[in-house]
Amino acid sequence: MSTSSSFLIETQYFPPIQFFKEANSYPVVILEAQEHYQKGAYRNRCQIAGPNGIQRLSVPLIKGKNNKAPILEVKIAYIDNWQKIHWHSIQTAYGKSPFFEFYQDDLKPIFEKKWTYLFEMNFEIIETFKALLQLSFELNKTTSYTKTPEPTVLDFRNQISPKNFLESDLKDKKYPQVFEAKNGFIPNLSILDLLFCLGPESYFYLNS
Repeated sequence: MSTSSSFLIETQYFPPIQFFKEANSYPVVILEAQEHYQKGAYRNRCQIAGPNGIQRLSVPLIKGKNNKAPILEVKIAYIDNWQKIHWHSIQTAYGKSPFFEFYQDDLKPIFEKKWTYLFEMNFEIIETFKALLQLSFELNKTTSYTKTPEPTVLDFRNQISPKNFLESDLKDKKYPQVFEAKNGFIPNLSILDLLFCLGPESYFYLNS
């Protein structure tokens, strides 16, 4: 384990399992709130395991698809009913999972509230999973931007991305997935996959 006492990472939408496994090793997790939006990462997207393999869910943004927008000012677009689409996709992917019925009432409200800002929604999502997974870290956000944080802070910004998720150490840490017989085991998907498939056992998976 690192000698750092805090874990710094960018905001993410239903983050990958690696986000929570890494974060759970630290008493304090800090979300980077002073950066500028960067496309192509998990800030506004996640990956789940659908019937036909990896399925990508993306949150549409207003004035967010450029690197000049401060992350706290990135607004969510509602031209399409993306919340209904995402929830339907999650139901299709995990409706037959062991723990979908157990957790669906905790998660469905996220898709019923009309959020204004991406960061605000993501913060609430991470807080929700922190509670559901019974994790003990304190969740904060940065108040200023620092290119090189202090030694007590592990800088994990931009280390988890859709491009390298298959390279994660989690590729060999298998657990039963809904469509594993058809598509094989897919590692480091959204934390949604772990929660619906393992339920309370997710805590032990993250700590193993």
